[in-house]
Amino acid sequence: MITNKVKICGMKHPQNINSISLLNPDFIGVIFYPYSPRFIGISFPIEIFTTGKKVGVFVKNSIENILKKIQKYAIEFGQIHGDESIEFCEELYKNNVSIIKVIRVNEAFSVIQKYTNYSLYILFDTHCKEFGGSGRKFSWEKISEYAFDTKFLLSGGIGIKDVESIKNVFHTKFFGIDLNSKFEIEPGNKNRDELKRFYHKKKFMKFVDTKGFYGEFGGTFIPEMLWPNIKELENNYPKIIMEKKFQYTLQSLLKDFVGRPTPLFYCEELSKKYEAKIYLKREDLNHTGAHKINNTVGQALLAKKLGKKKIIAETGAGQHGVATATVCAILNMDCIVFMGDTDIQRQAINVDRMKMLGATIIPVKTGTLKDAVNEALRYWIDNPESYYLIGSVVGPHPYPHIVSFFQSIISEEIQQQLKEKEGCEYPDYLIASVGGGSNAAGAFYHFLDNLSVKLIAAEAAGLGLKTNKTASSTFHGSKGVLHGSLTLLMQDEYGQIIEPYSISAGLDYPGIGPMHSHLFYTNRAQFISITDDEAIQAGYELSFLQGIIPAIESAHSIAILPKLNLKNNEVVVLNLSGRGEKDMDSYINYMNLYHEHDR
Repeated sequence: MITNKVKICGMKHPQNINSISLLNPDFIGVIFYPYSPRFIGISFPIEIFTTGKKVGVFVKNSIENILKKIQKYAIEFGQIHGDESIEFCEELYKNNVSIIKVIRVNEAFSVIQKYTNYSLYILFDTHCKEFGGSGRKFSWEKISEYAFDTKFLLSGGIGIKDVESIKNVFHTKFFGIDLNSKFEIEPGNKNRDELKRFYHKKKFMKFVDTKGFYGEFGGTFIPEMLWPNIKELENNYPKIIMEKKFQYTLQSLLKDFVGRPTPLFYCEELSKKYEAKIYLKREDLNHTGAHKINNTVGQALLAKKLGKKKIIAETGAGQHGVATATVCAILNMDCIVFMGDTDIQRQAINVDRMKMLGATIIPVKTGTLKDAVNEALRYWIDNPESYYLIGSVVGPHPYPHIVSFFQSIISEEIQQQLKEKEGCEYPDYLIASVGGGSNAAGAFYHFLDNLSVKLIAAEAAGLGLKTNKTASSTFHGSKGVLHGSLTLLMQDEYGQIIEPYSISAGLDYPGIGPMHSHLFYTNRAQFISITDDEAIQAGYELSFLQGIIPAIESAHSIAILPKLNLKNNEVVVLNLSGRGEKDMDSYINYMNLYHEHDR
């Protein structure tokens, strides 16, 4: 887990400094530039600093004065904010000053290189004529051009509205943020309540490191022949997804083509039955009928930016295949979908939809979703000019991160919609089904840091945990490598994959994504296994009580409700990942067998 540091700058009032120190910022900055409205003054008591490393901000000052201030006030970092020469910084460096060099972002980063040898950190601020900051933001997509080893902080007009944008800054050298004017009552007097809200809204935690590990799970375990494909994606995706044009196109398609935002629906009858406030996040109302299209739109646009013309994909329940074929149709790209023979038979409607959308379906004789993934990877090795569009938070880095990012629109909307409906930004319980885990990753994403939210993942128990017809990776699984990442998977004593089983085609995967393995091992999320019986009955219950037929994958989430000890007025959000038309044969056949058994 990576933590981005926080620097609060422009402090000058002792009482205010003491108050802000209680928030435990990593750095506290004081300005020694007399023409700044936040000038700390000629002298101040050193004991006012109780927490945070002290940063002195210097503009057009002499080396002698800087060294005196650093020694007198036990300053730990010297932030050099003017147009100092490289020789000036070198001299400070020789005097053991830990330098934070401010770079005012303009057209190019070429000026940076000469400073990196003498700077511990670079601080990017908006370019302006004045020294000491402007309070305005620059275009953060520029930082994708930064290619040096020195870590950096972002500054320039950062406020509470920028929380989500900060979460989506993907750069291996991104170290922290600098907060100043947007959190002030007046220059030099910080608003503690606003800063506290900022800390609460974002705890600056990212659950994946730069090598794709979520704790001990994840990484890149691939054959050498796949390495060029993966490195091309890893090197390019962070800067592409930050581009304004990319984001504009993505948001336009999500709104006008996919139909976002999806509703957060209050279930009156379910709420009465379980004596809580139960909401459904209606991902089933997306174009194509499931959450899968959130990811396929994003990755297909990414593929086009990489110059790819052909998309390959795997599918189990068919929803990812349909979503991929749909996006390829609108973006004029070729589409090949690998699908297990077993799934082709039980998801015939989705097979027909993919064909109508122009996709080529390649049957995989050996079975189900895991086999489809294997064949897709083999094809990609032989056809590197294509783009492999993985549908879940599985596979080698950076795929789990990319899929989570594109699916995170789900939890982003939940936050906004709960604020409108309940006056709060988070539920007491958040429930989602888990096969590989893409819908759960999207639903959990913005709540991972908020320990007040109980995250619950519904796994497929199949015919029961004590049978050999199950897909519960947390119960039967152990650590191993599956499809390019270290995760929890069902395997025998020799490391051979055990064939999973579930009535749900989207949940019979022999493992879970590395993020979910990490959540399970750290007890951040509770994993509950749901049998076929329980899922089918829950699907019928939702249909009878609320007039909504869920996909069997989603029905596993509904089946969690009677297992919880809910209290009055607790808010429960279930991610309804897909609609149930594709599963009507399974619903009807199962209930026919059930009634025959009763007779």
